This record gives sequence, C-alpha cells and structure tokens, in this order.
Amino acid sequence: MARRQTRTPAGETVQDYTENIVDIDVTSEMEGSFLEYAYSVIYSRALPDARDGLKPVQRRILYMMSDMGLRPDRGHVKSARVVGEVMGKLHPHGDTAIYDAMVRMAQDFSLRLPLIDGHGNFGSLDDGPAAPRYTEARLAAAALTMTDHLDEDVVDFVPNYDNQLTQPEVLPAAFPNLLVNGTTGIAVGMATNMAPHNLVEVISAARHLIANPDATLEDIMRFVPGPDLPTGGRIVGLDGIRDAYATGRGSFKTRAKVEVEQLSARRTGLVVTELPYMVGPEKVIEKIKDAVNGKKLAGISDVVDLTDRKHGLRLVIELKNGFNPNAVLQQLYRYSPMEDSFGINNVTLVEGQPQTLGLLQLLTVYVDHRISVVRRRTVFRLGKKKDRLHLVEGLLIAIVDIDEVIQIIRSSDEASAARERLMSIYDLSEIQANYILELRLRQLTKYSRIELEKEQDELRKEIAELEAILESDQLLRELVSGELGEIAEKYGTPRRTVLLESEAVSPTVASAAGVESKAGVKGKPAPLALEIADDPCWAILTASGQIARTANQDSLAETGPRSKHDVFRSVVKTSARGEIAAITSQGRMLRIQVMDMPVLPPVSGLPNLAGGVPAKDFITLLKGESLVAFAPLDEVLALGTAQGIVKRVQPDYPLNREDWEVITLKDKDTVVGVAPAGSDDTDLVFLTRQAQLLRFSAAVVRPQGRTAGGMAGIKLAAGDQVVFFGAVAPGDESAVVVTISGTEGALPGTAPGAAKVTAFAEYPAKGRATAGVRAHRFLKGEDTLLLAWAGHGPAKASSSAGVARSLPQEHGRRDGSGIPLSQAVDVIGPSMAWPESA
Repeated sequence: MARRQTRTPAGETVQDYTENIVDIDVTSEMEGSFLEYAYSVIYSRALPDARDGLKPVQRRILYMMSDMGLRPDRGHVKSARVVGEVMGKLHPHGDTAIYDAMVRMAQDFSLRLPLIDGHGNFGSLDDGPAAPRYTEARLAAAALTMTDHLDEDVVDFVPNYDNQLTQPEVLPAAFPNLLVNGTTGIAVGMATNMAPHNLVEVISAARHLIANPDATLEDIMRFVPGPDLPTGGRIVGLDGIRDAYATGRGSFKTRAKVEVEQLSARRTGLVVTELPYMVGPEKVIEKIKDAVNGKKLAGISDVVDLTDRKHGLRLVIELKNGFNPNAVLQQLYRYSPMEDSFGINNVTLVEGQPQTLGLLQLLTVYVDHRISVVRRRTVFRLGKKKDRLHLVEGLLIAIVDIDEVIQIIRSSDEASAARERLMSIYDLSEIQANYILELRLRQLTKYSRIELEKEQDELRKEIAELEAILESDQLLRELVSGELGEIAEKYGTPRRTVLLESEAVSPTVASAAGVESKAGVKGKPAPLALEIADDPCWAILTASGQIARTANQDSLAETGPRSKHDVFRSVVKTSARGEIAAITSQGRMLRIQVMDMPVLPPVSGLPNLAGGVPAKDFITLLKGESLVAFAPLDEVLALGTAQGIVKRVQPDYPLNREDWEVITLKDKDTVVGVAPAGSDDTDLVFLTRQAQLLRFSAAVVRPQGRTAGGMAGIKLAAGDQVVFFGAVAPGDESAVVVTISGTEGALPGTAPGAAKVTAFAEYPAKGRATAGVRAHRFLKGEDTLLLAWAGHGPAKASSSAGVARSLPQEHGRRDGSGIPLSQAVDVIGPSMAWPESA
C-alpha cells in the first residue's frame, strides 16, 4: 500500500515548531505503573475487609440487592438484572466477575452461611452455574443482618466510580462473616485463604471477648476449636490450626467421612458421605480410576456415584474380596483427593492496610467494628428521638391555645410572617414553627394533649436509655453481645466437621472391617497389610439362615448380640482364604470362598451373631431348596435324608466346578443332616418324628462316589420321617440326645409339649436299616417330635445374647416322657452343632 504524503500548498510557508521529547526511565515507569495496578487489585478487588469479611464486589452486590428490595419475603429476580445494576452503578468491571462472586455467595458448599438465596442451577463442586439469564436470586435471611441499619449512619459512605452515587465503605455486619464464611483471593504479591467456621462457636468467642477484652488466644480457642467446613468431613491433626490461630498462617488436613458397609452378601465397600472442602465426587472418581489404572491403588473393583438431592452425597467404592478395607482406605487418602490439605493464610485489610491476623486479632477487629456500628446507630437514634421530642414540645405549647395559633396563621400575609409571629408569641424555635405551619389544619386540630404528653414521656424515657448506653461502655458492650446472641440463636447450626488430633484409623471403620487398627506415632498411622491374612476362623451357619465368618478362631462359647432363639446350626473350622462346602436340602454341594463371607463385627469382644447375611442372598438356591450345613471339602462326609437314606461321600470333588450333586435323591426326598465321618469309629444317628432313634457305626456304610444314591439307614414306619441326622465322635461321654415333643399341625405355643435330655450312651447301637429304639414317650395330646438333636453337649441358647451349658436331664428310662415345655429350657428352634473346642 502506498504511503500517503502531505504536500504543502503553493504559496504557503512551513511554520516553525519546537520539538519537546522527554526521556523517561523505563524502570521507574514500570515500577510506578505496576504499583498502581497492584494497589488497585489489593484494595479494590482481591482482599476482604476484616470488619465485614467482604471484598468490594461482594459488598456492592449485597448493598445493591438490598437497595433493590430483594428481600427473602419477596420474589426472586433474574441474576442478570442484579449483575447489570451492580456493574452499571457501583462496579465498573466485567459482568463475569460479578456473577461469579454472586454465585459463590449462594452456594451452600462454599459458604457456611450463604448470603444469597439462589433459584436455579448455581453450580456444584464439579460443574459451573447456568448463565445469569437463566438463574434467579434474592437476599438470604442472614444477609439482611449484614445490611441492617445502613440508613442510620452506622458506616461511612463513599462515592462510586463516577461520583454520581454513594456506596457504603463497609457493611454493618451483625455477625463475624469473615470467620464464619471464610474467603479466598489472589492479589498481586499476596493472597488470602481463610477457612469457614461455625457461627455459634465464633459468636460465643466474640461475646467472651466483649465481656473480657483481655482474653487470651487459649481462652478464645475454648470456644473455637477449629474450622467447621460446609461439606463436613474430618480435620486430622490440630497443630496446624493452632499455628494459624496464633500467627495467621498454618495448614491442616481434611479427610472424607467413610464407613465400611456390606454392599451385598459377597461384596464389601467403602461408602463416602462427606468429602473434603471444595472437592467434588467426579474429581474423586477420576483420580481413583487413574490411580487404579496406574497400579497405584489395589483392591478396588468399581466406584459408583449414588449422590442425589434426597440423600445427599453417597460415593460407593466397591472392594475386591480378600482386601483389608482399612488398608485400601489408607491408599485412597494417599492417592486421591479424599484427603486434601488446606492452607490458612489470614491476609485481610485493616484500616486500608493488608495484614496477616490470628484468630484473636480477627475477632478484636470485628468486635471493635461492631461496637462502633452500635454506637453510631445509638447516636443517630438519639438524635432522631431528640428531634421528635423538640417537635412534640412545640406542639404541646401550640395546642394549649390552638384557636389563637390558627388565627395567627390565617391573619398572616405570608408564611414567613406567620412563622415570626409564632416564634415571638409562643417562644418557639424556627424548626417547631415550620413544623406547625406545614401541618394541615385537620392534623393540627387532631392532636390531643394527652396523646402528645404520652409520646413526650416515651421519648424522654428512650432518650435516657440511649444516653445511658453512650455514657456506659459496659452497657454498650452488653447490647452488642446480646444482639450477637440473638443472631446465633436464629441462624446457628450444629458443627459438621469432626476434629481429630491424630491420624489413626477410625475405630468404627476398623471394627466394621473385622480388623484391629494399630495407631502409630502421632500424625503417622501404622501401615496396614493390604490383603487379608489367611488367619484361622470359623465359618458359621445359624438356625435363622444367617451365614458369616469370625475375625479369628477364638472360642464360640459366648456370643454377642443375636436374634432371639438364634443359634449355631453348623460351624466349620477354616481360614480366611480357605474353601468350604455348603450342602443343600436337594443334595447339592457348593464350593464357597471363605473370604467372600461377611465378617461378624465383634461387640465387646464377642462375635455379633446378628451381623451375618441371609443364606439366600449369598447362595443361589433353587425353588423349595434350603441350606442344610457347612462342611470341610477335604473330609469324608455322612449324609442322612428324610426317607432314612444314609451315605458316606469320598472327597473327590471336581476342581473346575462350583457346585455338584453329592447324592442322588429319590422323589420327594431331601437331605436333613450332614456331618464329618472320616473315622469308622464314628456313630451315625437318626431321629424320626415318631421318636425312633437309630445309632450305628459308620464302618457299616462304605464311602461312595458323588453320583451314588446311598443305602438304607433307618427303617421307617408308615408315615414316619427323619427329623435329625448327625454324627457323634467316638468316646464322647458328654454327648446327649435332646428331644422336644408336641402336636403335629398345631401352631407354636398353642399346644402342650415336653422337652427331654438323655445321655447318648444310654442308647444301644443297632444294625443299619433297622427301626432303632424308642427315644421319647409321648404324653396325652402329643404325637410327634418337633425338634431332635444328638451330639456333643450339653448346651442351650438363652433369650439373652449369651449361651449356657446346662439342661435339665431326665434320669429315668431312655424311652420315658419329658418334662413340660413351660418348665424346660429356652431351646425352641432348630438344632445346634458345637465344635469340640468351642
């Protein structure tokens, strides 16, 4: 492109001029410009005032919304309208910055006591808010206390950016907003980051400081032990908090609130209900998946976010079987945002200067501000009351001779003449005379002397009270303290964040996981084994159909809480990483991994028998099928059926299958009992509903393969059925036979019955496939055995949590009758099997 040239017209001369080029040092210019920029950012944008805890943009938003009348008892308005008003009148910056500040003041996960009541999508910890044209807002109830009494000259007003309007230099702030809601901001060369606190605790500390101006930091920390974050969680380690309260700088760790839950019969999980401050669930899920893919985290199978508005945050971390939940949790704290660090940096503006303040200094600045606000408010109200009293006194003077006053006003040519005559005749001030002249005639005649004198007395009383407050520093402080107490009572909420001195694993989590937590040195938890050790334990099946395993192989003679009448039905000694068999009523055997079974959480050191899961939720059962017993996979087992069939099974089970048949049953036959019978000296026992007992040696039953149908065990009479099958160890002199008789078809408790206990040795051994001997003689009204059991004993279950080992024994004939059931032990329920060492 050609350069344009300017030619001098012909006949004209070029005018001389003097060049004035000033050389400026670039260093000085940059320093000056940068300082102006830094000053603007520090004082006008990034740092809050220590008195009301607000940055300029936040203060302008609240003031403008109050000026617009957006109170809690009125409707919401579009956020874009508020942003426009603030930007056009008070804050000449971008609308995005104004809207972002407005959104944060409406988020209950950002502020401990939100100041704006938002309607619409104001964002979450993982997502931003909707555009201001979609959301609506109004002041929250707590925000009214921040702007109350602005019309009573409680704070100074300063011009806005174009000197056309005024705005408050600071808000009255009826509560310590800076401590309650915290703040964050990045200025030039400095930054601030302050944690939220509990309103009740902070106000309690402020009231103590008002009453005791010489209070120490230790006194204040008795009321404010630590931050109270909006999202709850746990703060671990309080040394950093003490440093921050003393110097204004410090840090602390925040952790998620986690509980171990049994997600299903086979699956355990970590359930997160609270996260560290400003950490969202999506961020946690992303970091966990990255750590799992990077081989940093082990033992996690899936992470599911079940958060909703009704139940709140619920993040489920499913664990693989065989992993210690506490150890996985320690890994999560290390490699995910479930543990986060919060750095406190209390930089704030005090009298226009940025300072780093501790807790005591912050409260002192606020208390001084609040005392100043209340004093100025009292002075303003005193002036108003005195002005009104002056007018009332003038009316009282004029009303004595109201007719003459009216005549003076009517006879005067103009208002100034009437004013002069009133002032001279009645000795009124110019203000009083003007007030009388401005009243309409009907208003002037309306006043009665009694009403005016009553108002005069009330005004004098109020003036005396206000003057007393101004004259007494103690009364002024009591007034400020009382108003703070009202705020705490109205808006206070319980503490959400738990404060922990050390980093030891929570005992609740440890006990729920069935492991013992070992607290290490303060601040350094002892490392835990990631995978569950192959420790000895018991696999348990109870009479109510609950299955579980114990955390160790201690004695089972005493148990913790359980359902009434629930007892051990089958108990197998195994290990945490072992395998056992489960035999069903239809002759199926299922291979079970012991580590998949839920652990009975101990209560007072005893296994909690009520802590298992139903068998139907753990094992897939066919229609009409039930779980009969647990058994070891490496021993010869004896099975007995309802039709009197007996079978010993060789432990040659398939290694590539999870379930198989161990007996071929006849039509309508079912397995009623299973017992280890590896020794030929073991006695096998049948008990039938018609009270027949058959005892014979296991040696006469040769072990068979899995598909065999067994052989005749007991000869049954017509209509009879086996009710119990079991085994008695050779030489067990304490073995007993327990029988309970009743009426078939009767509801429990509606017909008489009898219970009987007899030594097992009293029953002679008979041949296999015979009818056996009589075990119980029925009384009148009895025709069947409701319950029968034979084995190691004696033992009974009580209605309380424990068990006892004493049953009343019948010393008569073995085929005699029992004692009345009402006098017998509390043993109504299915059979029990006790291990030898239990």
